[in-house]
Amino acid sequence: MKRTLLVVLFGVAAAGTPASAHHSFAASYFEDQSVSLEGELVQFELRSPHSWVYVMAPDENGEMRKFGAEWANAARLKQGGMTEDTLKAGDRVIITGAPGRRPEERRLHLKKIVRPSDGWTWGGGGGPGGRGGPPGRGGPQANRH
Repeated sequence: MKRTLLVVLFGVAAAGTPASAHHSFAASYFEDQSVSLEGELVQFELRSPHSWVYVMAPDENGEMRKFGAEWANAARLKQGGMTEDTLKAGDRVIITGAPGRRPEERRLHLKKIVRPSDGWTWGGGGGPGGRGGPPGRGGPQANRH
């Protein structure tokens, strides 16, 4: 009887606890549109459920603003050769992605990132193979356009 009551109480408690559901990118971003930003990387967060890149770049009025780019899961990025040290604050980058549905948030869903100083590129088409990594390991050569 005690065990049954405990199971029932646990079930009720679990049902009342909100679950963290994975959202659809289309709910937050205009996936059928594309924008590019060029600026200075200020922060790179290699984490789950999604990694983030933050860049200082000019807005539509030319004022420098902080933009956030939501990226892939850390495990997926690491499979492509990414590490916490791949991108550093101060790196000049060009980010391309789907703009956020709320412009005041200055967010985008990252589809491609390029570091012009050494040609490093992630994304731009194809599968997960060849994304990231230093030149000569399938990174930039596989993704140059």
